[in-house]
Amino acid sequence: MQRASGENYSKVKRLVEKNHLNTICTSGNCPNIGECWNAGTATFLILGDICTRACKFCATKTGKPLPPDPNEPILLAGSIKSLQLKHCVITSVDRDDLPDRGSGFWAGTITAVKKINPGTTIEALIPDFDGIAENIMRIINAGPDIISHNIETVRRLTPLIRTKAKYQTSLEVLKSISGNGMRTKSGFMVGLGENDTEVSETINDLFLAGCRILTVGQYLQPTLNHMKAVSFVPPEKFLEYKNRAVETGFEFVESHPLVRSSFHAEKHIAAG
Repeated sequence: MQRASGENYSKVKRLVEKNHLNTICTSGNCPNIGECWNAGTATFLILGDICTRACKFCATKTGKPLPPDPNEPILLAGSIKSLQLKHCVITSVDRDDLPDRGSGFWAGTITAVKKINPGTTIEALIPDFDGIAENIMRIINAGPDIISHNIETVRRLTPLIRTKAKYQTSLEVLKSISGNGMRTKSGFMVGLGENDTEVSETINDLFLAGCRILTVGQYLQPTLNHMKAVSFVPPEKFLEYKNRAVETGFEFVESHPLVRSSFHAEKHIAAG
């Protein structure tokens, strides 16, 4: 894990603060913020920094969000241009308070980023939008290069750590994405009490849903108010998970204790 300092780190930090942007790097207490920001990359968080859900693993604030900022898409697009990013990752909080769950704002943001940064590839790391087909299609039609949606954990543990999201809904979201010809990615955490059989089932379920890019990382308790880690999985077990996923047919797998869904995301664009 690289220290959170350096010239590029400071440049990203200044730009994010100047344009009042949010990043999952900070709101999610990501352990890789130093490495990513020093590499000039960041995962931008749109639709504010307050989530309508309160998942037990996530450090993002929860509560009643503010109305979406209409200037956010153009500010984000300009920031990506200033950073001269070749690849960017965009994610968001859940917005169950909005009629379209924020999918229209999402589509407008992707469109703005593409218009101002025609040479920049885009990964859209989306929530489930309650599994509503028309919401998901708005993202697909906006044309990002990769659409990612995280399954987060195995089927049995989903009701324990995800407040509203359902395992099967996440699989259906991924099926819809891949079924429309989009490059599809997902990820999950380990160390929450799952067993090897459940990990294998999750890998297989994701593959059958059309997912071809996978990330696996260790769950780390972000604050004392969040769910405790049940175990700390050794690196050799992560290698075993990677080999299992590759044998299943995944084209790109990141599996390591400090891996998060957008870690080394610029490499995922070449997969498939």
